[in-house]
Amino acid sequence: MKPNADYLGWFGIIRLGFVQAALGAIVVIATSTMNRVMVVELALPAMLPGALVALHYAVQILRPRLGFGSDIGGRRTPWIIGGMAVLGLGGVLAAAGIAWMASNVAAGIALAVLAFVLIGVGVGSAGTSLLVLLAKRVDPGKRAAAATIVWMMMIVGFVLTTVIVGALLDPYSAKRLLMITAAVAVAALAITLLATAGLEGQGRSSGEAEADKPPFMEALREVWAESRARRFTIFVFMSMLAYSAQDLILEPFAGSVFGYTPGASTKLAGVQHGGVLVGMILVALAGTGWRGRRFGSLQAWTVGGCVASCAALLALTVGGLTGIGWPLKENVFLLGAANGAFAVAAIGSMMTYASEGRAGREGVRMGLWGAAQAIAFGLGGFAGAAASDVARAAIGADGPAYALVFGLESLLFLVAARLAARLSAAPPSRNSFPSPAGAQLAGQKV
Repeated sequence: MKPNADYLGWFGIIRLGFVQAALGAIVVIATSTMNRVMVVELALPAMLPGALVALHYAVQILRPRLGFGSDIGGRRTPWIIGGMAVLGLGGVLAAAGIAWMASNVAAGIALAVLAFVLIGVGVGSAGTSLLVLLAKRVDPGKRAAAATIVWMMMIVGFVLTTVIVGALLDPYSAKRLLMITAAVAVAALAITLLATAGLEGQGRSSGEAEADKPPFMEALREVWAESRARRFTIFVFMSMLAYSAQDLILEPFAGSVFGYTPGASTKLAGVQHGGVLVGMILVALAGTGWRGRRFGSLQAWTVGGCVASCAALLALTVGGLTGIGWPLKENVFLLGAANGAFAVAAIGSMMTYASEGRAGREGVRMGLWGAAQAIAFGLGGFAGAAASDVARAAIGADGPAYALVFGLESLLFLVAARLAARLSAAPPSRNSFPSPAGAQLAGQKV
């Protein structure tokens, strides 16, 4: 690890938050705005945008390889900037593909497939290296707060982009969508260039890089052999599977069981996101501490957030059996707060664990965890929706069917909590070579 004098200050952390917000701005157009255009304006099957979004998650299985590329040179900013450029190009091509679908559906879909592959690669490259840069340059005592700042800025980027793009896109035309997407892509790249300028050192020397340049599969095997890295990968997959499995069914649940209108169920999603922000802020304040005193470790907040998420989902199970009269809004707010707490604590832990083990493998570790998260997100949303369909067909009543699904999801969070609790007990691998600073950090509560 770098000496304390070389850690990023709050302004440096905020600069990286702007990069995350820029990344989120392009992604939200591709996965939300374009989704609606394909289904509503073009009257195409909803499975088409669903498959494209799933494709951009699947492509992120390349994250470990992209992270390895940044490990070789020892610098992350070229991969962040290059990833943002690829992401922006993918967004523009996706808009062009949608415009083409109006006259030639097959050709437009083919271009959209290429575009979403590029989107996945761009997110994987920029996102992985951004997290590695945070992990290496943020003081351990600021990691919880840094994770909160960066992710809150991403959410702000989501909100501002949807509001601004929504206003500019009316009345809709394919040309207007293409122009807006191109403008957002250019702005995102410009923000990234400005935010990362001079933020990173020169990296390793060429001789040092050549001496530690194994084949990718060998580096991946080394990282997988590290007990903590392997256990954390499994934890990330399981927790994000549980996190995403309720994402697509919460609003239908509110509508079919509690009689919420589309507008009311959308507001309910806002209540959940408000809870997420509260949970994130709570962990940031606890992790940063007051007058030098911190409240709990990142691991404790990760375990506690998973247990609280389990409890909130069990409460939704009771709500599904009870129906109207259950305090649904309060329940959903608590679920969001628990989700936000565990997510930020897990990201903070990710920053800590990325530098443990053999030096020069931070990108591979972060890429491995990012790939696990992306695959879990892709599977979780589909699995939750499919499970609710199967349960409703088998039981014949919406409330008990959703209750069963929420109950199963709560068990996933319980398993994730158990996995998180075991992380501190992970023995050092024979292939791990922790530095003295890394060894000291491993036992430090944040």
